[in-house]
Amino acid sequence: MIVGVPREVKTDEYRVAMLPVGVQELTRRGHQVLVQSGAGAGSGLPDEAYATNGAEIVPTAKEVFANAELIVKVKEPLQEEWPLLREGQIVFTYFHLASSRKLTDALLETGSIAVAYETLKGPNGNLPLLTPMSEVAGRMSVQEGAKYLERPQEGRGILLGGVPGVAPAHIVILGGGVVGKNAAQIAAGFQADVVILDVNVDRLRYLEDIMPPNVNTLFSDRHNLQEQIQRADLIIGCVLIPGAKAPQLVLADDLKRMKAGAVIIDVAIDQGGCIETSRPTTHSEPTYIIDDVVHYCVANMPGAVGRTSTYALCNVTFPYVAQIADGGLQRPGELSPEMKSAVNIWQGKLTNQAVADAFDLPCQEITRL
Repeated sequence: MIVGVPREVKTDEYRVAMLPVGVQELTRRGHQVLVQSGAGAGSGLPDEAYATNGAEIVPTAKEVFANAELIVKVKEPLQEEWPLLREGQIVFTYFHLASSRKLTDALLETGSIAVAYETLKGPNGNLPLLTPMSEVAGRMSVQEGAKYLERPQEGRGILLGGVPGVAPAHIVILGGGVVGKNAAQIAAGFQADVVILDVNVDRLRYLEDIMPPNVNTLFSDRHNLQEQIQRADLIIGCVLIPGAKAPQLVLADDLKRMKAGAVIIDVAIDQGGCIETSRPTTHSEPTYIIDDVVHYCVANMPGAVGRTSTYALCNVTFPYVAQIADGGLQRPGELSPEMKSAVNIWQGKLTNQAVADAFDLPCQEITRL
């Protein structure tokens, strides 16, 4: 199979979808790999590193898309890339389709096969291709929160850990999944006062067991949430419903209860955001202010630490890239359970129920294609 790795075009996206060692392994298996020139530069991986491991370096994305049967990316195809897609071509990347009807419709029209990292379920029901980027985003959320709480960034002028005689910041984490757990661990290391809210009591018990004393847990109901919103210096939104649009937990009116200069980091923005006032931002223009509350809603947070994120991502995606390259996706009904969960669109048919529900579109079971 011909596998293509284009350069990412999303603003301030520095990740790349394949490492040179991945190229070496694919070519050893008899596949051809096309890498767009400069694709790995943001992660410190020069063209030479790919070429010496067997890749053919091509100058434009058009050449990659025109020749590759399997496109491996990091972020969803942007509008400029939609015309390059063709019927039957497999695209393996993060799509987050439930947050964009426009992208969903465009992909349906191309007749391509959209295989999403974020909905691929492992044997135990986990999300192995989403987990490493959730870990990165969770850890980054505290790092960014600390920065934007500084007064020059329009924040409250709060040091996360305080100092002797001065109280630390109060950090409220919405969601106790992978992002929330990692955010809490880093925040705890800063000696902040941390509260995690979640609706899964078993998960809260687990977090209570593993977290240090400055991290507490609360069941996420409307009363507890409103109380914490009033106390928060920093809110980190980490809510995830796999493949679906994130529920909005903090409403526009809730911002009036918050302290002036408080900060919101909405990590759930890729799936539409869990804060009603959230809208996607970029690393070059990461924040905006509503009701004196700083909003940070960068839709590709891990892209800022491209080298760390690229290695973490490729470590888990490559086995599935090799699986697709070796076996193709010719018979949808015979795919492995993991691969079936990852296919969101199959040649003009929507196959992910959560995405279909988000836009009230018909969904076709992949086993019946």
